Amino acid sequence: PDVLAWGGKYYLYYQCFSEIPGLQGDRAAATVAESDTPTGPWRPFGKVVIDFGAEGEWDSNAIHDPYPLVYRGKIHVFYKGSPGKGGRDGTLVRAQGVAIADHPLGPFTKSPLNPVLNSGHETCLWPWKTGIAAIVSLDGPEKNTIQYAPDGVNFQMMSILQVPPVAPGPFVPDAFANNGNGRGFTWGLCHINPDGGGSTNYSILTRFDCDLSLDVDRPFFKNNNLRFDERTYFQERVKLPGYLLNQITRERAKVDRNTSSPTKSQHHP
Repeated sequence: PDVLAWGGKYYLYYQCFSEIPGLQGDRAAATVAESDTPTGPWRPFGKVVIDFGAEGEWDSNAIHDPYPLVYRGKIHVFYKGSPGKGGRDGTLVRAQGVAIADHPLGPFTKSPLNPVLNSGHETCLWPWKTGIAAIVSLDGPEKNTIQYAPDGVNFQMMSILQVPPVAPGPFVPDAFANNGNGRGFTWGLCHINPDGGGSTNYSILTRFDCDLSLDVDRPFFKNNNLRFDERTYFQERVKLPGYLLNQITRERAKVDRNTSSPTKSQHHP
């Protein structure tokens, strides 16, 4: 969930499940609640404001992580979508789109360019100069990148990230300034699983710092080619599991070749 400040009121956007999560999937659309203060109490709108796409579309099964920004005088709610396919006969797609409205309660219109980002597991965006920038992490062919759209919708990769924060929530002072001069941000909150587990495991909330701002210069954060010690590569969630080691051992007889002697095709008459 995330909060929009607009017209002296506050609007909390969040995903709303139409069934108990986990029974058949992760099916949820987006709704909103209104408050006179940023701490509540909140008055639910009681209606879906960003609904699923049609069957077979990229966001037909999930509208997650709604994230509001004010850009060019309109409310832009970015969100993660998925068609819910997966397994042997399907490909699980996670991408990000945007829906735009003149009022916090809508009506919202999805961009015809959706999905505007073809990757990413969580929404993390901020005004940058005259456009919008994003951290894209964890999922998809363009994961672990920083992207920028000078018009707010046509994103391009600008940089890679070696260790992106998980589920980042940036502190963006000018998220709703709507002044065409986005300054970026320098810190935020994210999740860490102490045991390296997934979304259902124990998680803690922690602060991350960065240099994604026009107002500071922190060369340390611009280092690349990071190297890690053996604890990183051999942690429980990364090291080669036993079943896969057995599979690789069986396959070696088929795929490994003796490269020290020529093959038949290399023999000359």
